[in-house]
Amino acid sequence: MEKKQQPNIIMIMTDQQRYDTIAELGFEHMDTPNMDKLAQNGTNFENAFCPGATCVPSRAAIFTGMHAHNTGVYNLFNSWGHQRTWVNDLADNGYHCVNIGKMHVSPTYEDAGFHERVVVENPQNYLKDKDGRDDEWGRYLSFHNKKRPLDRQLSDPNWGEKVQGAPWHMEEHLHSDVFIGNSALAWINRHEQTKPVFLQIGFTGPHEVYDPLPRHYDKYKDADVPKPITKEGELDEKPPQQYAHQEYFRRANGDAQVDIASATEEDIQHMRRHYYASVTTIDEKLGEIMDALEEQGYLENAIVVFTSDHGDMLGDHQLPFKWLMYDSVVHVPLIVWDTRRKNNQTSKEMTSLIDIGPSLLEEAGVSVPSYFDGHSFMDFVHSKPEHTHREYVLCEDNYLTMIRSKDYKLIYYTAQDDSGELYDLRQDPNELNNLYNDENYSDIQTKLQMKLLKLVLNSTYSSSVYKNHGSPKEILWPEDNYYLHPITKTNPDGWYMK
Repeated sequence: MEKKQQPNIIMIMTDQQRYDTIAELGFEHMDTPNMDKLAQNGTNFENAFCPGATCVPSRAAIFTGMHAHNTGVYNLFNSWGHQRTWVNDLADNGYHCVNIGKMHVSPTYEDAGFHERVVVENPQNYLKDKDGRDDEWGRYLSFHNKKRPLDRQLSDPNWGEKVQGAPWHMEEHLHSDVFIGNSALAWINRHEQTKPVFLQIGFTGPHEVYDPLPRHYDKYKDADVPKPITKEGELDEKPPQQYAHQEYFRRANGDAQVDIASATEEDIQHMRRHYYASVTTIDEKLGEIMDALEEQGYLENAIVVFTSDHGDMLGDHQLPFKWLMYDSVVHVPLIVWDTRRKNNQTSKEMTSLIDIGPSLLEEAGVSVPSYFDGHSFMDFVHSKPEHTHREYVLCEDNYLTMIRSKDYKLIYYTAQDDSGELYDLRQDPNELNNLYNDENYSDIQTKLQMKLLKLVLNSTYSSSVYKNHGSPKEILWPEDNYYLHPITKTNPDGWYMK
């Protein structure tokens, strides 16, 4: 059989983009013509969820193909640059792998399997102060005698009133996402392709501070935008960490300082308009990138993935940013376009971003490692199979672990058996009523806890091959070995089989 030509793989990631931020997906308050075009051409996974509620845990899980309980990457301060990624697998099997923009590898300058990197981290980052080495955007600013906009809570007496909404104040080309987009365009137009390409483009927005180009903010400044989801006294029913989260950012020593509890309805509208406009700034660069890819022939045989690492509460539940596991944070866009066909379809299957790696490796004709926690969703891009992709998705961040089905969500707080979150998403899709201690839901809670235990145990066992640098042949499974002795696997007579 003739071997299929490996497709180019283009993966475009934003940072902190909620699901409800693309017009084509039903959100008319957005101006996103280029994201809309991707959705019109590809498959929109309507129920896609991230594996981590902050940048580093989510990205480490996405790119290693393993959940935090297998990699140990639970928070923003954990290193994961030493872990093997599926980018390594692509590189080992004929791909030229390029990262332009945010990857959030830690340590920052590890290659993570890429042959080329243009490293850009969050605009509010102290890289140069920490190790004397700035990222590419910081150096670009220095070429123009500019500095990163840091600590504006100290320099701007009106910072609190801006509620994280501050339009970009320098020339457009100096904006971090414009710089990332332009860097991607330069690479696309100059690269002479001799082998299939994996191109990962990581935008830093719409992560706070919400700093759209002013002309994009003008499209939203008088617009009615969705109000936050909340109810009076809601946090009294939730674990104490949620009040602590609110209070932490009220006192934060950095640009992320924001007093959500005291914010008025107009304050939240102001904040949201800037956030949505930041998405539009990215959308413009996305359109330019897609045009360049088409002009240079990269899209003739390609898989394009568009997603984000997690979302943003934007005042939902009277809370800022991420860290917690409401759908505002964990429900993200995921659009997959096989350019050899025009799907224009929606999949309602439960999907995790941890499934991206197995899906892309499968399309590239590369064996999927046995220890991966994800599995391919490409059947749902190419056809409409009758099987279910997933019944549950997991998300892990710090000591919070979420298990979610279409109907229920449980968030287990490690070492706090008396405190957690449980939502009946059929009756309460906005997650306003915490049922964790409701006796009427004790059976549901037990069922979810047992399912979570089984999923984590199976996953931990499978990943032992990776952790021990071993072979899949070394691991015993009951379906092919009914005795607890590995030597029986080599018995040619098969006497141990059932």
